[in-house]
Amino acid sequence: MHIISEAVSSPKEGERFSKDHIINRYNQVRQFTHHLVEPLEVEDFVIQPMENASPAKWHLAHTSWFFETFVLAKYQPGFESLHPQYAYFFNSYYLQTGIPFTRAKRGMLSRPTVKQVFEYRAYVDAQVIGFIEGCSEKTWKEAAKVMEIGLHHEQQHQELILTDLKYLLAQNPLLPVYKERSIPEVNDLGAMEWIPFSEGIVEIGHKGDEFTYDNEHPLHRTFVQNFELANRLVTNREYLEFINEGGYTKSELWLDEGWSKVQAENWQAPLYWFKREGEWMQFTLSGARLVADYEPVTHISYFEADAFARWKGCRLPTEQEWEHACGNLQVEGNFVDEDMMHPVPAKGSGSGLKQMYGDVWEWTQNSYSPYPGYAPLPGALGEYNGKFMANQYVLRGGSCATSKSHIRKTYRNFFHTDARWQFSGIRLAK
Repeated sequence: MHIISEAVSSPKEGERFSKDHIINRYNQVRQFTHHLVEPLEVEDFVIQPMENASPAKWHLAHTSWFFETFVLAKYQPGFESLHPQYAYFFNSYYLQTGIPFTRAKRGMLSRPTVKQVFEYRAYVDAQVIGFIEGCSEKTWKEAAKVMEIGLHHEQQHQELILTDLKYLLAQNPLLPVYKERSIPEVNDLGAMEWIPFSEGIVEIGHKGDEFTYDNEHPLHRTFVQNFELANRLVTNREYLEFINEGGYTKSELWLDEGWSKVQAENWQAPLYWFKREGEWMQFTLSGARLVADYEPVTHISYFEADAFARWKGCRLPTEQEWEHACGNLQVEGNFVDEDMMHPVPAKGSGSGLKQMYGDVWEWTQNSYSPYPGYAPLPGALGEYNGKFMANQYVLRGGSCATSKSHIRKTYRNFFHTDARWQFSGIRLAK
């Protein structure tokens, strides 16, 4: 299997915020972003296919703006930006730092050019490394934590580069190939198995010293009922049964808003599925190919996941059930580090949970809301998570576009209920 090493080895005790560790990690994360865009032609960098998907060029610039705004402008005396309007063009939604350029018009920014954006990245890189090497220990003690946030922020945008790019390429009738990849095939996964968990009071949220976002805190206790969790993800073959039995035509399976979406958008299958000569095909980052039976179904909205679960006589797990069931499982799976960029069939035999990490983000039935006692970070960084805690649902576990070093069992991703362009899928509960 083709493996790309993005992650830096875990720092030794006491070195998490050392200058050497942060510099090494900074260089690797920034270089991995360049690795992801290396296959692109210059035209691919500029187009914005929908409001929710940004051009690759904008992602490259925005992640640089983040370090410029929250590290260099704050901690480096006399710092000057490469261009005074970049702070306007490449801000996303941080209103406390200034008014951002209109999100829906990011594809209109033919200037600065792609070349100039790469020059901007190089400028910021040189400034950041120079700042780290030269700042006082007092300044570094505060700035190091912001640097760490910036690195995880860039990893989030690495995932968005792939998901946004896939949506872009899928609009082209040529169905262009981003990277040639062969996906492993299997003959059969066997029947879905159910793993039981007993009721009780459990701890939810993060504890420990690794990096976390503010929305994973505070650690708190909650009660879970007896429940069972499917041992693996729902496959394309199982989802095809739902399609073939009229799942998209039965209003009784759907939430009201979901049924309205089905009607308005004429949903008949997951995003990127289409029929050619009577066969179901799907568009992938390695081109169009037949839908493979035993791969996890992906590019599914919350509404579709919920409707499928109802059809099966099951439900989606709560995020508390998911986190509790995850227990002490190692973070292993099909991540972007593997360079597959597509979900793969569950591996191995025997009982126990599989695919809890990687492959697809797993929808839960929880709306995205604060934990008891939640407090956002102070200042503009407090806009990172907290202000989105309405009208979105939580997903867990990471995907084939997520970096392994970025995910953990307490990580709370969130999207709107009709979002389909992310690598999102289904694990059943009952």
